[in-house]
Amino acid sequence: MMKKSFLIILTLTVMVFTQCTNNEVNNNINDQKNIDDQTIVTTQKALIEKFGSENNDQINRGVAHAASLWRASDGTVSEFEEFCLKQYIKDASEKEMVFNKVSKNLESLWGHQNKILLDLNKNMDEDNGPYHKIDAMFAGYSPEAHFSNDFYANKIAFVIALNFPPYSLDEKNEMGKNWSSLEWAYARLGDVFTARVPAELSQAISLANTNAGIYISEYNIYMGHLLNNENQKLFPEDMVLLSHWNLRDEIKSNYANKENGIEKQEMIYSVMKHIINQTIPEEVINSGEYDWNPFENKTYKEGNEIKLTAEPDTRYQQILNNFNANKAADEYYIDNNTFIKRAFSGAKSSPDDEAKEISQEEVEKLFDEYLSSPVVKEVGKLISKRLGRDLKPYDIWYDGFKARSSISEESLNVKTQSKYPNAKAFEADLVNMLKKLGWENERAEFIASKVSVDAARGSGHAWGAEMKAENAHLRTRISDKGMDYKGYNIAVHEFGHNVEQTISLHDVDYYMINGVPNTAFTEALAFIFQKRDLQLLGFKNDNIDKEYLENLDLYWSVFEIMGVSMVDMKVWKWLYENPDSNATQLKVAVINIANEVWNKYFAEVYGTTDEPILAIYSHMIASPLYLANYSFGHLIDFQIVQYLEGKDFSDEVDKIWSIGRVTPEIWMQKSVGESISIHPMIDAAEEALKHIN
Repeated sequence: MMKKSFLIILTLTVMVFTQCTNNEVNNNINDQKNIDDQTIVTTQKALIEKFGSENNDQINRGVAHAASLWRASDGTVSEFEEFCLKQYIKDASEKEMVFNKVSKNLESLWGHQNKILLDLNKNMDEDNGPYHKIDAMFAGYSPEAHFSNDFYANKIAFVIALNFPPYSLDEKNEMGKNWSSLEWAYARLGDVFTARVPAELSQAISLANTNAGIYISEYNIYMGHLLNNENQKLFPEDMVLLSHWNLRDEIKSNYANKENGIEKQEMIYSVMKHIINQTIPEEVINSGEYDWNPFENKTYKEGNEIKLTAEPDTRYQQILNNFNANKAADEYYIDNNTFIKRAFSGAKSSPDDEAKEISQEEVEKLFDEYLSSPVVKEVGKLISKRLGRDLKPYDIWYDGFKARSSISEESLNVKTQSKYPNAKAFEADLVNMLKKLGWENERAEFIASKVSVDAARGSGHAWGAEMKAENAHLRTRISDKGMDYKGYNIAVHEFGHNVEQTISLHDVDYYMINGVPNTAFTEALAFIFQKRDLQLLGFKNDNIDKEYLENLDLYWSVFEIMGVSMVDMKVWKWLYENPDSNATQLKVAVINIANEVWNKYFAEVYGTTDEPILAIYSHMIASPLYLANYSFGHLIDFQIVQYLEGKDFSDEVDKIWSIGRVTPEIWMQKSVGESISIHPMIDAAEEALKHIN
């Protein structure tokens, strides 16, 4: 099988690269910091004497930060002192001029690096035929891996560190309340050089992440080859579903199937448990060569039972690879010296960083409060009543509150497949979609002109531009029959990302604050768009209970994804507590953690214990510690939707998503006038229950 040989090649590539990395790190071990505390104080005093005491804070902060990054290879102690005296910029107009030059050049560098990455990953992300090992090798290359090293070598990094030092998250939240856009842009430039991670470690992180992404993108289940205990096939012969996204969506779609929907859902959940437990036969992954009964875990070929070996713990090895690559960089960070801290409390140092600028402890506390809310039991009772049965574990994805649940999947597929036979047809309709949502023609044409649509190999994603001269890209799955409703629903979600990416790049005051505080804020607009997918297709829902049902659906969805996020966070905590674990030990730990989270928050609602379903999400493998963004995205989305009520949708979207990349706390205050909170959503669910009951 191509997948198996492909992964073997990738594994060997990573092993070889890791060995090279270890050798390079050992060669650089003597290149240590050489600026001590006394030198820092002496240099600070010299600068204050030269430039005046009114610059105390900036001088003290800048010298200390530059010293933390300086190495023996950069120069002697006296050379450091001389550098600071020569390169410190006192004059405000000169500082702004230097900032504009740096900002313009970084847009060019990051923009073209992003374009290179887009091109090198094209055969991995788009449906361009089979993989070749050369595709993986190119995709694993990072053109920005040597960015930091080069900028330290030519001393540009030190000029920035000295004159535009970084601020802590607490400082940004407090001081940033009164900052101008320019001051925020200065602070964001300061975030670029906060740690000096060797290029070989950055490249290793990129390789590990690419490897995990490839593993997930090829994890398809051939549904037409699944058997029940009566040797019946329940799914169409040509149905191929990607784990976990498409499997989850197929469970959702079968709530409207009164004939055999439950049996199909049970079969999919059985498949999921085998994936989690790694008891799935390896040869049925991404292959239709064998028939498979997931209930009994038996495989057949031409009616004869064939004994196949289970997939080794590859799923968990991918997590370990990501952990080991990221952990190797920990020692180069002063404050955020674990990947967990960098993912939550840290600030973006480059466009592809996923830092949230919300502490992990704060996130977990907020999620725990939401998951412990007693209203979930009442919502669970209502769902059980509507289903006419006890809840099943896969009812975490109950879809019966949505308006589309009353519209058959088949009719929706007919509509979308005829309307969008290929990616270009969807791209051509983007202007019309925006006009339906309220944008004037000229503005709609501008936004749509900045988005390119491609047919995805995986489930789909949005890839933003990093310079104004380039387009954002929207990827979604499109079969030979055209875009089915699942693909369309995903595409509308991704289009929401693209609209945010376009507004927050082109409409902010300064390039250095382009974007949003973290990916939860782009997820928020994606969710807002996704909820309008039927409206964009021309379907209307005159149900007087529509708003109440939507609020219950959202509450239930957030309950599910917060549970998954808790598992993700606890797994990474376990990894740091057990850094020498192997894939099998990690597998046991992940399943135990998933069961523990289930038992604490879900068991009383569902009436069952020790269900591992929360461990199925592919993000845990290929996008470590990303999942919390969805939960925050929903919370932010809900607060914004409440704020938008009665206001012009397109005008408000343009205004809100042009605030720029301040911290989440300040962004929320500027946009809706309040902090991120779970209470609006819980209150709305309680109100909806009163109305529906």
